Amino acid sequence: MKKLIPATELCANYNIGISFIRSLQESGLIEITTVEETEYIYVNQLKDLERIVRLYFELDINLEGIETINHLMQHIDHLEEEIAKLRNRLRLYEETEQED
Repeated sequence: MKKLIPATELCANYNIGISFIRSLQESGLIEITTVEETEYIYVNQLKDLERIVRLYFELDINLEGIETINHLMQHIDHLEEEIAKLRNRLRLYEETEQED
């Protein structure tokens, strides 16, 4: 089971309003789950939320800019995974050639 944190608790910790959290959900940047009329955020989204809060409040980047940054970061992560796989395949190929 995924761990949940009440959105109001996060709002208090980060000094942000619940409307900001809801706008992040509307933009698709985070997912809010409601249980018995209480809104929660998954613990595994905390890193993303912290990054978004910094971008929005410290660097004054609007939500559209954050969406773009988020998309680019996901693309970079995907490319890094692909590079790692290719390096592993290349390493296997090089080891096979050295054995011959």
